[in-house]
Amino acid sequence: MTKIDRPLALRVLQLTDPHLMADPGGELLGVNTRDSLDAVIAQVLHDHGQPDLILATGDIAQDASEEAYRLFGDKLKAFRSSSVWIAGNHDDSPLLARIAAENRADQRHVIQGGWQFVLLDTSVPGKVFGHLADSELAFLESTLLENPDTPALIALHHHPVEIDTEWMSPIGLRNRDAFWQVVDRFSQVRIVLWGHIHQDLDQSRKGVRLLATPSTCIQFTAGSVEFSVEDKAPGYRWFELLPSGDFATEVSRATDFAFELNCNSSGY
Repeated sequence: MTKIDRPLALRVLQLTDPHLMADPGGELLGVNTRDSLDAVIAQVLHDHGQPDLILATGDIAQDASEEAYRLFGDKLKAFRSSSVWIAGNHDDSPLLARIAAENRADQRHVIQGGWQFVLLDTSVPGKVFGHLADSELAFLESTLLENPDTPALIALHHHPVEIDTEWMSPIGLRNRDAFWQVVDRFSQVRIVLWGHIHQDLDQSRKGVRLLATPSTCIQFTAGSVEFSVEDKAPGYRWFELLPSGDFATEVSRATDFAFELNCNSSGY
C-alpha cells in the first residue's frame, strides 16, 4: 500500500460477508463464522490499529436472525469508531436496519475526513441477485448533486460489473446500467466498493476504482465456472483517504486462523 500521511488520512475499514448465525456453533462450509470474524478483527487491530469509520457491506447474517445482527454490533465494540451497515442477499433488510439504528449504524450518507460515503441497498427479498430500486438511484443522484466537491466512495453489496467467476454472473447487480448512468455523471466519485463475491478484486473504470473484498469467513475461487471455494484465509480491506481524493488501499488476511474448509459443497 502506498504510504499516506497518516495525520491527514481518514482510516476506513471494510468488513464484508461475515455470515453470522444465531447458533454459536454455526458453520459455513466447515468454518465457524463467529471465530473467523474474531480472527479478522484481531488482525485489523494488530496490523492497522483503530479505524475512523467501518463499512459493513452486507451478508452480515447467514440466517437473517436478530441474534446475528446483535452479535455483530457486539463484535464491533472492539473498535472505537462509528460504523455503517448495508444489507446483502442473505440479510433481512428491515430487521438489519432496525438493529443498525440501535447501534447508530444506519446512516446512508456519511461525510467525514473530507470524503463522503454513499451506502446503497441492493438486496431483493428472497433473491440472490441484486437490484437498485428507483428510490435508491434517486438517493444516489441527489446526494452526489448536493455534494459536488467532496470525493465520494459508493458502497453496495452486489457486484456492478462482470467478473471472471462465471457462476456469479446471474447473481450480481441486475440493473447495473442504470447505476452507471448515474455514477458516470459525477466526477467526484473515486471508489465503488462491494462485497458478495468473497474475493479480492481491483479494477478501474473511467477513472473510478472498482474494489471488492474477501469475506471474513469463506472465500470463493476466482475464475471458477461452477461454485467453488478456495483455502484462503478470511480478510478485510483497509483504506487511507486524503481530502484531495487521493487514497491508498490494501487487503489483509488473518493467515494464522486455522480452519478446515469443506471444499465439496455445491453451494452455501
